[in-house]
Amino acid sequence: MHAKKTFFARTASALALTFAAFYSQAEALPTLSLDYAYYAPESLIVKKNHWLEDELKPQGTEVRWVLSRGSNNSLEFLNSGSTQFALTSSISAFVSRTNGQPVKAVYSYLWYVPSLLLIQKDSPLKSIDELKGKKIAATKGTDPYFFLLRALEANQLKPSDVNIVHLQHPDGRTALEQGRVDAWAGLDPHMAAGQLAGDKVLYSNDKFGVAAFLNTNEKFLAEHPDTVKQVIAAYDKARRWIIANPDEAVKVIAAETKLPEPVIKLQLSRYDLSKPIPGEAHLNAIKPVIPLLQQDKILRSGTDPDKALNTLVDSALAKQVVGE
Repeated sequence: MHAKKTFFARTASALALTFAAFYSQAEALPTLSLDYAYYAPESLIVKKNHWLEDELKPQGTEVRWVLSRGSNNSLEFLNSGSTQFALTSSISAFVSRTNGQPVKAVYSYLWYVPSLLLIQKDSPLKSIDELKGKKIAATKGTDPYFFLLRALEANQLKPSDVNIVHLQHPDGRTALEQGRVDAWAGLDPHMAAGQLAGDKVLYSNDKFGVAAFLNTNEKFLAEHPDTVKQVIAAYDKARRWIIANPDEAVKVIAAETKLPEPVIKLQLSRYDLSKPIPGEAHLNAIKPVIPLLQQDKILRSGTDPDKALNTLVDSALAKQVVGE
């Protein structure tokens, strides 16, 4: 009997050590990769000040930054495993989750009207109705593209009524400047730069406001909640710093992006940084776009958009950080 007890005790001890070793491996994080973007001002502040490097160095974690040119680019990095975080529009995150990727929105770094339809300063176009049969530049899978779909629908136009040219945001601005397209659904700061250079607004709609999310994936959130919380805390520190130091923020971000300060000032003037905890309002803003995403076949057939929307956000850590 004693021998059996000893055997079971040793077996239990060995299993405990095995589980402990497995847990330790799961928690070990030699490198944290995340993107930064000119459309996400907090990311530029966090990166410049080395806040994450300072926070994670004692844990033995190295921080690696990757530049994203748009939400589609950012999600490619996340879904391929190249990064553990992605800065995207809320709609792009929703599309990715609906189409089968385990994206989780854990923080909202800004609220904004994502785009305007811009035309050259000498363009003869007077209204969006005149875009029928014309070329419009947009980056598919990003908020400006979804803004374009909503703008067309609001003016009784279909995507097939125009010729959408799929270009990354900076390339879209170049195409407009060169006259290769008639209009451009832009993204800041490129859009602000275009406006200050003389581009005219053909169409705007303040009712199209949506959130932008800091995302991770389900596995990383489950295995590294403390690291996720540290990243959220760094972003919220940057958010609060920008609100408290708007003029200095313009200077820092202009230096980081190599763009003129008036461009950054216009960009930041369009951002609402007061809604950092993703929740019902953020999700409700996505709902009007869902039928358009289905019509444009951006959402795969057989998917469950309602389930994706209801499981997109995990705000528990953001509530802990922000304290609301």
